[in-house]
Amino acid sequence: MERRNFFKNLTQSIQPKKDEVIVIRPPYFEKEEDFSRCVECAGLCAEVCETEIIKIATDKTPYLDFSQNGCTFCDECALKCPEDVLSLQFKSDIAVDIVIDPKRCMSWSKSICFSCKDPCLENAIVFAGMFYPEIDTQKCTSCGFCIKYCPTEAIIIQRKEVEDAK
Repeated sequence: MERRNFFKNLTQSIQPKKDEVIVIRPPYFEKEEDFSRCVECAGLCAEVCETEIIKIATDKTPYLDFSQNGCTFCDECALKCPEDVLSLQFKSDIAVDIVIDPKRCMSWSKSICFSCKDPCLENAIVFAGMFYPEIDTQKCTSCGFCIKYCPTEAIIIQRKEVEDAK
């Protein structure tokens, strides 16, 4: 493979497809198809969300919007869900991967910037020296707090990598 194609493929692998829309669900559900039961609800999960990131789509299902805030995993949406679509028994990390695009990141361009690291509640963003931040996938809960603070929009949301069956 030519070097140019190698780097093109590498950068494309961390960017969502242009027309791909990733729906980010609250971290308390078992199966995506359970959200069909949300049509009976009046969006109670959004009303109790302390960070106001739960929004209700036109199909009346909840999704997360990280443009202004992140998820604290406060459990209130699961406690308020009358249909048990959201339930504490299914609490998990948010089902997306958060990655840093080195081409957009100021730190990767050798400018000192810790904008993403400071709001990270799990200390999941690690730097090699003063530069080169990476997200420690073992610590990251995909809460989204880092996203709004990045001045260059270098933090990208991707579909969760499906782990191989063991």
